[in-house]
Amino acid sequence: MNVVEIIKLGQRYLKLWPEKSELGQYFDDYQAVQSGRFVCRYFPALALFTFIMQLYVSSGYPVGSGSIDKALMALPQALVYGLFLVSIPVQALVLSGVKADKFLPPSLASWYRESINKAKEQNSASISSEIKAQTSKPRYIDLAQLLSVTFSNQK
Repeated sequence: MNVVEIIKLGQRYLKLWPEKSELGQYFDDYQAVQSGRFVCRYFPALALFTFIMQLYVSSGYPVGSGSIDKALMALPQALVYGLFLVSIPVQALVLSGVKADKFLPPSLASWYRESINKAKEQNSASISSEIKAQTSKPRYIDLAQLLSVTFSNQK
C-alpha cells in the first residue's frame, strides 16, 4: 500500500468507529480513534490561526510599531509552526490507516468471529448483507465495520 491509500484507509477507519462512549471500556482503540477525530477536526484551523497570529504579533502592529518588513521576516518561522500543526492530522490518519490494516489479536479475532456467527444465527439479514465477513484473518477495519453496522441497527 502506498501512503495515499493508507491515509484513505485511516479516514475510513475513523469514520467507521461508532461514537459510543461505552466502547472505550472494551476497546483500546476507541481513545485513539477519538483523538484522531479531534486532531483531524480542529488542528487545521489551529494551524491557520497560529500562522496568522505569528505574523501579526511579529509585525509589531499590536504595539504600534508595525511594518510589513517585520512580518516578512517572521514568515519562515510562521510557516514552520503552521506546517507542523497541519502535519499532525496527516500523521493521525497514517497511524490510523496502519492500525486499520493490522490483523486482530487472537482473542479479539475469536470475539469477532463469534459476533459474526451470532448475527448469522439471528438471521440478521441487514447485518449479514452489510458486513463482508472476513473470518479467516480479520483486521481492525473489519472490527470497526462490524461495530458500526451493529450500533447503527440498534437505533
